Amino acid sequence: MQTNFLVIGSGISGLNFALHAAKKGKVILVTKKKLIDSNTNYAQGGIAAVLDKTDDAEKHINDTIEAGDFHNDKKAVRFMVENSAEAIYRLIDLGVAFEKDKNKLKLAKEGGHNKRRIAYVGDYTGQEIERILIKRVKEHLNIKIIENCFALKLITHRKTCYGSQVIHRNQVDNIFADQTILATGGIGQIYSNTTNPSIATGDGIAMAVEAGCKTQDMEFIQFHPTALDKQITPRFLISETVRGEGAKLLNSKGQRFMTKRHKLKDLAPRSIVAKEIYKELEDGPVYLDISHKDRKFLKKRFPKIYAKLRSYKIDMAKDHIPVTPAAHYLCGGVKTDLNGRTKIKNLFAFGEVTRTGVHGANRLASNSLLEALVFSNQIIKKLKPSKKLKIITIDRPTLSLKTSKESLLAKRLRKEIQKLMWKYAGIVRDRKLIKKEGIPAIKQILQELSHITSTNQIIAETTNLAQTALLILTSAKKRRRTLGCHFVE
Repeated sequence: MQTNFLVIGSGISGLNFALHAAKKGKVILVTKKKLIDSNTNYAQGGIAAVLDKTDDAEKHINDTIEAGDFHNDKKAVRFMVENSAEAIYRLIDLGVAFEKDKNKLKLAKEGGHNKRRIAYVGDYTGQEIERILIKRVKEHLNIKIIENCFALKLITHRKTCYGSQVIHRNQVDNIFADQTILATGGIGQIYSNTTNPSIATGDGIAMAVEAGCKTQDMEFIQFHPTALDKQITPRFLISETVRGEGAKLLNSKGQRFMTKRHKLKDLAPRSIVAKEIYKELEDGPVYLDISHKDRKFLKKRFPKIYAKLRSYKIDMAKDHIPVTPAAHYLCGGVKTDLNGRTKIKNLFAFGEVTRTGVHGANRLASNSLLEALVFSNQIIKKLKPSKKLKIITIDRPTLSLKTSKESLLAKRLRKEIQKLMWKYAGIVRDRKLIKKEGIPAIKQILQELSHITSTNQIIAETTNLAQTALLILTSAKKRRRTLGCHFVE
């Protein structure tokens, strides 16, 4: 199988890129489950952009850099912010119906922002964007969609990418392409406690590193401060916009603890709020309280959250909502330039899998969807399909049954990885323990996995998790001081 553009992943950046690329050539878009299965679909809050007369690019840039603990690439931040409004208007043109008041966009406020600049659709913005983009992708004759297709490894030769080897319909196939695009999302499943869906297993990062790409800032894992404190997998997220609309954080004594911890109080950057909640949880539960708001307002503004909480017999119009931090977003990733280029020729990457430098040491709320859109909007101007596609000979591995001993071993090792990472690379870290215990434990898991001679999606995902975990721990060991969401004990 061959094409001009191979897109791996069906989140906002993959879908958006596919729509652009389809104007220049044939596109094959592969996704490991259904098109709808992506981190984008779970994004509740919205997209940050400079859309109001009282706001400007410098204010958004400053908020982004301050939240990122001044570790950001300033050039990349400016690039993203100055193209933010264009990204919003593109979505509107595609059919996304952001909330409006008399033909003017309603804007929400989230942690770390000094202005209301979040365009949103209820509390299911990501889901609505995903729905519209999927609709447009399905309508395009130049885009072929392959669901339930797992990208196993990149096909490379002499620092050039020629496509990807995939598992589809219980067999290994090769898809050759002029340009290959990684839009594989995050790494949340590395942790036992995460808001990310089961697909977030670090596949793109592991494949890129194996191909020779560089990663950067892998230690900066953002923990969302307010996941619902119920034993569900993945954790249900209580959007930051709930605090933006006036919710307060309370400790077990009913006290507002953030008022003395940061000038922005309950709307401080995520890394700070997560750390403070983590501390308070040592003395008892932590709650989010928005019961002072009218029920009618809450049901309209947060329909998904309201309904989900009611299913747990929590009435946000009168009850306190128990919350806890959970692994949410990787601020680092595969190193790219402003055009999404990696170190490997004809291999590009967008979205959470990348380290563009815009997030620094801690992502500002609602900048993730913006980053994915802006960078995948710009890159297509640089791409040209080749006139002659090169085909590389590549061995096809033996597939293992999902019920085999190797698969059962991989499942057990996955749970070990999750426990180890929560212990050694969680919210608060001890560098000595990472070096002495964490890294050797992950290396031992990789050693066990290396003895498996066949493969399948379960085995490959577990290997990807272990390899990515080692990258995170190695980076965390090197970072001596607290910075952003990397807290050193």
